[in-house]
Amino acid sequence: MSLKRTLIGLLRSHEATGDRAKDPLLKSHFYKLSKDRAWEEVVSTLKKMQGYRLLHEVESVGEIVLEKRTMTGRTMDITVSVISVNPVTSAVDIYSASRGSLGDLGSNYRVILDLYRTLDKRLAAYKTTGP
Repeated sequence: MSLKRTLIGLLRSHEATGDRAKDPLLKSHFYKLSKDRAWEEVVSTLKKMQGYRLLHEVESVGEIVLEKRTMTGRTMDITVSVISVNPVTSAVDIYSASRGSLGDLGSNYRVILDLYRTLDKRLAAYKTTGP
């Protein structure tokens, strides 16, 4: 992990992915799946991940809310969004925030990369570079 990432983590206690993210690792991930299929795959994958607790899933808006406790006892709130780009492609974005006032030392960044790694492995056959 870069020094810049750690320094950002000292000050910031959240991280998010998106189309316009400067960091290539934080760009939206796209899958050649309809939103319904992507939703089923993402939810079932997240439910099996150790260390994460699924709190809510709201299929109508495509949001899954997870909670993760860090080794230091802090709680992280994570929102995974499944977005329909077109009838055959969906995007997955992740927003992760730590509770408390101090920065997260990059833990939200690492959580996002961990979630993407797991989803990419599970959905490797459908992974695509964009809409």
